[in-house]
Amino acid sequence: MDSALALLAALAATGFAVDLWLDYRRRPRPHVTAFATGMSMFAIATWAFYLGLSFGWTGPLYRAFYLFGAVLNIPFLALGSMFLVLGRRSGHAMAIALGALTAISTTLTTTVAFANPLPPTGVPHDVFALGFGPRLFAIIGGATGSTILIVLALVSAFRFWNKNREIVWGNLLIVGGTLAAASGGTGLALGESSAFAVSLLVAVTLIWAGYRVASGGRRSDDRPGVGAAAAKPM
Repeated sequence: MDSALALLAALAATGFAVDLWLDYRRRPRPHVTAFATGMSMFAIATWAFYLGLSFGWTGPLYRAFYLFGAVLNIPFLALGSMFLVLGRRSGHAMAIALGALTAISTTLTTTVAFANPLPPTGVPHDVFALGFGPRLFAIIGGATGSTILIVLALVSAFRFWNKNREIVWGNLLIVGGTLAAASGGTGLALGESSAFAVSLLVAVTLIWAGYRVASGGRRSDDRPGVGAAAAKPM
């Protein structure tokens, strides 16, 4: 059951990533690049999760799962929101900080030794040692990225409450997906594979739906004479 849920989550994340890259190909924009990169990381992490559950964990597989799923994917999605809601200057400033986070966390996640052996089945937890290492950067990346995503989605929803309800509902779906991803981190820490697999599937489904709904509202809001002076939605 856990493997089936993980497979569905991996397929959904892959579909969303492809959708985003096609969107970028049609019209290159920095926020789409960040969203597509973050969701591609989400897809890599969920495929690694599926393979680990189905065929057993290896060191490289777990490190890829941890780096792209626990540390980097949410911050890159948050970067997309930063570009879209607050503009290029804020997005570029966050991109510099995220570049440093990516460099340090990638080095640590791929080189720090395991404090505990990988389990033969289920979700590994408490594998890395405590202290200045991958677990610290997972906390920093997850907490900061989730906060930025949720706050900017709510800001965008507030801006468009009386202008375009599609954008509002799209952003609320994204908030729900982000909260699902955050709750999955708790399940991961407790080693609950079922809860984590469900959270992955729910998160990617809600965020994908939210992005599509908000994008549809954004296209209608961009008609000549409509919303020309409004800030961009998420």
